Amino acid sequence: MDDQYAPSMMQLAELLASYRDDLYEIPTHAPGPSGRLPLTPEMLRTWASGDLFGLSQNVGMGWDPKKVLGQHMLIISTQGGLRAADGSPEALGYHTGHYEIGLLVQAAARELRRLGAVPFAAAVSDPCDGRSQGTAAMFDSLPYRNDASLVMRRLIRSLPTRKGVLGVATCDKGLPATMMALASIGRLPGVLVPGGVTLAPAEGEDAGKVQTIGARFAHGEISLEYAAEVACRACASPGGGCQFLGTAATAQVVAEALGMAIVHSALAPSGQPIWEEVAVHSARALLRQAQLGWGMADILTDAAVHNAMVVHAAIGGSTNLLLHIPAIAHSAGLSMPTAADWREVNQAVPRIVSVLPNGPLDYPTVYVFLAGGVPEIMLHLRRAGLLETSVKTASGCSLDDVLDWWQDSERRRRVRDRLKSATGVDPDDVIMSPDVARARGLTSTVTFPTGNLAPDGAVIKSTAIDPSVVDADGVYRHIGPAKVFTSERQAIAAIKGGAIEPGDVLVLIGRGPTGTGMEETYQLTSALKHLSFGKHVALITDARFSGVSTGACIGHVGPEALAGGPIGKLRDGDVIEVIVDRIRLQGSVNFVGVGDERFDAEEGTRILAKREPHPDLAPDPDLPDDTRLWAALQRASGGPWRGAIYDVERILQVIEAGIAALAANDDETSNQHVTQI
Repeated sequence: MDDQYAPSMMQLAELLASYRDDLYEIPTHAPGPSGRLPLTPEMLRTWASGDLFGLSQNVGMGWDPKKVLGQHMLIISTQGGLRAADGSPEALGYHTGHYEIGLLVQAAARELRRLGAVPFAAAVSDPCDGRSQGTAAMFDSLPYRNDASLVMRRLIRSLPTRKGVLGVATCDKGLPATMMALASIGRLPGVLVPGGVTLAPAEGEDAGKVQTIGARFAHGEISLEYAAEVACRACASPGGGCQFLGTAATAQVVAEALGMAIVHSALAPSGQPIWEEVAVHSARALLRQAQLGWGMADILTDAAVHNAMVVHAAIGGSTNLLLHIPAIAHSAGLSMPTAADWREVNQAVPRIVSVLPNGPLDYPTVYVFLAGGVPEIMLHLRRAGLLETSVKTASGCSLDDVLDWWQDSERRRRVRDRLKSATGVDPDDVIMSPDVARARGLTSTVTFPTGNLAPDGAVIKSTAIDPSVVDADGVYRHIGPAKVFTSERQAIAAIKGGAIEPGDVLVLIGRGPTGTGMEETYQLTSALKHLSFGKHVALITDARFSGVSTGACIGHVGPEALAGGPIGKLRDGDVIEVIVDRIRLQGSVNFVGVGDERFDAEEGTRILAKREPHPDLAPDPDLPDDTRLWAALQRASGGPWRGAIYDVERILQVIEAGIAALAANDDETSNQHVTQI
């Protein structure tokens, strides 16, 4: 052997070293399960071979042959990581939101088995938007939702004997994906089990604020020691979504408001008995639906979507649900809400919940659960005549029946008493009546500004603008110079380096679907919220925001810069005027000057029309091809304002038209060539 290979051979021998005596005692056959399958002549004559072979596999995995013909129920989850029996990590998940939900799958499976059904389990895990912030991983975040939903739908169809589907999910993309998949199952029974929330630390910062330690340290507002300590304990329990009403928590609330989840299941504290019991009750509800002959199509209706929008407005929910609720509706074959529908709902519905990140008092999400959660919120909304209460719910009865039960239930009394005794907080200070909420200054949730920078619209969580920068008439007014960036990395460096000052308008362009997969920019919005001067800075972008974002942050600007949107023509020093009426829910974002020169919005439109796009405007160089494909498909389907969905019929029309155009072009080129000859 040549000596040059000796070191690598020795390394390989060390790598493959084994000290087990039984390593090569390799069996070649096994006796197989004892007993016999409960087959009948009719089954053998009429069942597909796959259905018959499936029974062989079921007993091969250890199921009792005598019980193999029970109803087959599928549990599909977003589980990630690997827990040891004592709860310690064998392998970490991407986030707390999928780390413990295997316990919910187990609890549901045991209940299904106890009741005579045959549970199956499959998983499509999910990423963490918090872990992705400020990195190229964010380019896969929103596109992942469609991919995960697609795979879940394939898994559901790939178990042809399933009689119902239980979905278990917690966080920003996995939960909407699961809801989309369940929405598509039509006549099959379905229940969504929310994965709950993590607990806030007894002392320290919540998981939203702690994401700003870098910016605050760079400005000298916190010490290294402080940052290290609060970051260590921000996620105070190992499972569940973050402690604020961001996208994860909002999606849980929306699932229950849609009727997809059983009563009082959203926002339960992960790992606790009351959380685990949600899975048990959901398993019973799934079998109850099967007895009633209900399917998801009976639960998900246009009226249910309306209720979800009403509850979203009442809680001050994440603007990301403006993407997800239409996508869920589309998956169910329902009408998709438009910006006009959202505006109408938000003008009619008061915000009545005080919770992180909107306040006015920053209670963690578990306080909302203890104050009564979604059914408590819906009691107030029912009294105000804002809900369609005849709709069916996953609990196996109408929403009216659910709320009647809740109003006088022991569960309601005991959880509300627990909040008071454990924290001293009055439940009615967390979930308020509309009159009390108005008296305390709570305003409606979202506004949809337009203007010469957003001719197709934009969105701002107007209720979360700092009240100290809002005029006495309820209107936020800001005019200032633009500081334009084409990457989030540039923008956060400017914030940390002191280049962003009070009065500025931070403009981030080229970060919509075509540029980055419509990345979330919480790294920026959180820094502005928690820096002492941040409330005096406005932010405008064609990207989107985390559900925990607050402040004068305008996103979803359309058209996006890379689709020719006027926002992509801005330059440093351009003067931007932002007006947001938090009472009437009207707003505008306009280019109105250059340097010391001022002009009206109409003149600004003419100037922008003549300008070239920003010279640095381009898709991010790290944008993966998978996301480029997603961007093209969702654009053909109507873009973010239609939920960034895949509308198969529209996509096929675009492809067919494109093929025809290419063919015509080829024919023309061929004819020109012949003519030249």
